[in-house]
Amino acid sequence: MHYSTILGLFILLSALSRSYAGKVLVVPVDGSHWINMKVLIVELHSKGHNITVVRGSSSWYIEEKSPLYTSITVDTGEFDDDFMEKFLPHLLKMQRQGRSFWNEMALADETYRRFTEIHQQICNMTATMFENKTLMSALKDAAYDIVLADPAFGGGVLLAHRLGLPLVLNVRWTMYGEAHFDIAPSPLSYIPVTGLQLTDKMTFSQRVMNVMTYIMILYKNSKYFGSHYQEFTQKYFGPDVDFFSLLQDADIWLMRNDFTFEFPRPTMPNIVYMGGFQCKPAKPLPDDLEKFVQSSGEHGVIIMTLGTIFGQLLSEINDEIAAAFAQLPQKVIWRHTGPRPASLGNNTLIVDWLPQNDLLGHPQTKVFVAHGGTNGVQEAIYHGVPIVGLPLAFDQPDNLSRMQAKGTAKIVDFATLDRNVFLEALKEVLHKPSYRENMQRLSRLHHDQPMKPLDRAIFWIEFVMRNRGAPHLRTQSFRMSWIEYHSIDVILTLTATLFIFTFVTFYMIRYFCLVLFRKKVKRE
Repeated sequence: MHYSTILGLFILLSALSRSYAGKVLVVPVDGSHWINMKVLIVELHSKGHNITVVRGSSSWYIEEKSPLYTSITVDTGEFDDDFMEKFLPHLLKMQRQGRSFWNEMALADETYRRFTEIHQQICNMTATMFENKTLMSALKDAAYDIVLADPAFGGGVLLAHRLGLPLVLNVRWTMYGEAHFDIAPSPLSYIPVTGLQLTDKMTFSQRVMNVMTYIMILYKNSKYFGSHYQEFTQKYFGPDVDFFSLLQDADIWLMRNDFTFEFPRPTMPNIVYMGGFQCKPAKPLPDDLEKFVQSSGEHGVIIMTLGTIFGQLLSEINDEIAAAFAQLPQKVIWRHTGPRPASLGNNTLIVDWLPQNDLLGHPQTKVFVAHGGTNGVQEAIYHGVPIVGLPLAFDQPDNLSRMQAKGTAKIVDFATLDRNVFLEALKEVLHKPSYRENMQRLSRLHHDQPMKPLDRAIFWIEFVMRNRGAPHLRTQSFRMSWIEYHSIDVILTLTATLFIFTFVTFYMIRYFCLVLFRKKVKRE
């Protein structure tokens, strides 16, 4: 009887837990961003939530069929499938020419031109959904509890507003830039703008450059990226609706960083930091890979991977990197998808794919050669492995500059990279203890928190689902004009009042002085 009672309670609790399962509509971004979103999807699915993912017909990594979710595939029309294959080699060649004002401007213009096409494609894809009355009716009838979106592109923000659903953002970047600048107070005196590779300790000239760059980025991102979504918003929601306000109205911002990585800065009540949420303890390596790692002996292993997009570099750079590796006693595991470098040494293993997290967590791993993507940097922090950085594009230079400022990474300039420069960087990080000590200190700080980042993220997603939003955490500042927010009207009013008071007081004093003077003259 006792066991049957326990079994009955277990079945009852299971039924109750399933009865609280929610319905989540996910609007992700492809590429490395999908890796992050999939971590949340896996965890939500394990808790019994029903998940639907909106994907484009030309998606690279987002599978149409999955045991984790059902998908809605939207026709993206004609799309350049070779976009990255064409753009990235061109970008690398421009990087190789060296840093100069004109080269930086040309690189930025090329990046803006390419990505404005993608933002327009996202708007077209969202319009296809909005114009499909059958689809929109089905989405309404599905009675989702929440939209979970990545705001690097704006489709999820638009869809959440159309369906009238609470919105949670899995975010580090929006179409306007680094997300903090869209949601939190960001004093430019000590908050560095992305792209300048500055710290929170700036000289006067750096602060001038920081302000000027912020204004330029704000203008260009609004013009090239934000304008597409603003036009879309006015077309479908009316002239009084502002897209930027829709973005700011998101209930929770799940921020993919934390203050072991970021410099200290102001934040907001609805920003939830989940830096390293995708990280996890290392699992055993496959037998053949473990055998190769153990063969390194006391020298250890170097691993090199440049993320999901940069599978290979320019051939001459690959040869220089391979030649540098060949001069080291360490074994090297290098994820490389291009032609085999001619100067490859016997100590280097070339692979099409590697278990990055498991290798970073292996005690034999000494250095991580990385491009500086957020995922890789956070996994290096989690496992305490110092970095030799090869920043190539996007946020990578700034990510690595933060690590260099914290004494955990050595950056190699792609423009000046050759076998000698690369070899010296590797030796410095391998043999200077401060790099590993500093990274292990960051790792201890990251682990020393009361709740795992992934658990914190899931709690807040479910919080919004249970409470149909989190409007009590949204500040009134988003509904104020720039003049009101900075109290310009108050300052001008007080200044005018003070001026009038001073003016009146002066003339009153002058008047009484004249009266007293005339009385004195009459007496005399």
